[in-house]
Amino acid sequence: MQHESTSCLPMFFCCDGCPPVKLPDDVPPQNFVESLPMEMSVKIFSELDPESLCSASRTCKQWHAIIEQSEQLWRRQCLLLQAICQREVDVDRRDGLSWKVTLVRNYSRSCLKRDWLRGRYSYVDSADKLLSKRMVPMDAETWGEILQAELDR
Repeated sequence: MQHESTSCLPMFFCCDGCPPVKLPDDVPPQNFVESLPMEMSVKIFSELDPESLCSASRTCKQWHAIIEQSEQLWRRQCLLLQAICQREVDVDRRDGLSWKVTLVRNYSRSCLKRDWLRGRYSYVDSADKLLSKRMVPMDAETWGEILQAELDR
């Protein structure tokens, strides 16, 4: 499908109230970020899970800038993670870490903790079965939660 020139110029919006950047008529938008308002681009990115969000940020400079600068995206993901690692997230936020740093620090931990709490490792015959799993350090309180969940099973 060929780009047809119209009287409306495609544009995208920058963060912090910058004026929209207008593209010349002969340059079609390369992706949705160039043609949608910033808020809509953020809404689209907010539908991604953390791994997909990180992959999307490596797509192009524009996507990276939007994803990197949007605390809203990282906050939403972090709040989902908080259901499993509330104490860890609360400590990181209390220490003044950004939503993104908090998510990065706790994402692998939350996946592993969720699996432990669901009983995924309840009947492991040997440590060899755990070698293929990515393990992360957990504090004594987390291990206490896991042990209690095992005792309750």
